[in-house]
Amino acid sequence: MNRKSFQPVRSLSNHYMDCPSTSDIVLLHGNSCPELANLIGSRLNIKSGGCSVYHKPNRETMVDIGDSVRGKDCYIIQTGTKDCNNNIMELLIMAYACKTSSAKSIVAVIPYLPYSKQCKMRKRGSIVTKLIAKMMCNAGLTHVITMDLHQKEIQGFFDCPVDNLRASPFLLQYIQESIPDYRNAVIVARNPGSAKKATSYAERLRLGIAVIHGEQKDADNDEIDGRNSPPNVPKGRMSDISSGFPSLVAKEKPPINVVGDVGGRIAVIVDDLIDEVQSFVSAAEVLKERGAYKIYVLATHGLLSSDAPRLIEESAIDEVVVTNTIPHEIQKMQCHKIKTVDISILLSEAIRRIHNKESMSHLFRNVTLED
Repeated sequence: MNRKSFQPVRSLSNHYMDCPSTSDIVLLHGNSCPELANLIGSRLNIKSGGCSVYHKPNRETMVDIGDSVRGKDCYIIQTGTKDCNNNIMELLIMAYACKTSSAKSIVAVIPYLPYSKQCKMRKRGSIVTKLIAKMMCNAGLTHVITMDLHQKEIQGFFDCPVDNLRASPFLLQYIQESIPDYRNAVIVARNPGSAKKATSYAERLRLGIAVIHGEQKDADNDEIDGRNSPPNVPKGRMSDISSGFPSLVAKEKPPINVVGDVGGRIAVIVDDLIDEVQSFVSAAEVLKERGAYKIYVLATHGLLSSDAPRLIEESAIDEVVVTNTIPHEIQKMQCHKIKTVDISILLSEAIRRIHNKESMSHLFRNVTLED
């Protein structure tokens, strides 16, 4: 891979001379991201289709598609927000409405896939992401466009093609153009699990990395689920033969520590999602103690749940940079440290290429598997 240069936005802008024909394409959107849908429509010079999505007094979701979609390519723009259950139902009903109305193809543009963090089996839970994928495919989706999945293996849950776009070129461009003296920065992984992403960023920016190791236990790991309770031993049961098993040592994380030198440097924490920000705030405090004089947090998706704006405002974090995959205008009004990077041009180009049956490899030219 050529790592000498990357031009995420400029390289895409040259292709908008050939916008898709408006006669055979329909853009629809739900209530999750109307601003992003309008941006995409304006870049493609396509008006959003006449689709009304509303809720009845009993909270049932109703979808009314005003324009004909028979024989057309339908693109449904719907992201995940804090109201993720309604977002999913709106998407499913819109997709099924297009399917039963004889649409030629139904492509879902889901910048942030809801429930993507529940992609692994936890205790007696379930892999919810696979359930969501099956529901979407059964509703009639023929293609999915998304961005920075929490785990890339999620693509295998779908029975239709999935294009997992990357926001890293836009965030790298922000670092280069908007962080003064970024050459004095160090890319920080908030935990060892995100070290590969941090390494990918650092290599393309020619910077060093640091890894924060050890932290408080996650809340879901501390839940008592009954596994350690003594089992009921029925009478006449076969005698216990497990006395020879080796003892299982409980996993314990060491005290929080920073592996790498951040003294007198700008610390740039990179991740895919910012939801509950307490762990980022704790990481920023540790970096500040180790001598970092400025701390930035960059992520693709900014859910910023609960009282995240207040915690960010009161923390040692200087700036939080997220893309507009999830609407966060209210959070920005509550916290001046939150900045936005527009990625609508990437989603627009993906729609244009799919509709014109062009290769998607150009959009992955300057990204790595670790992004």
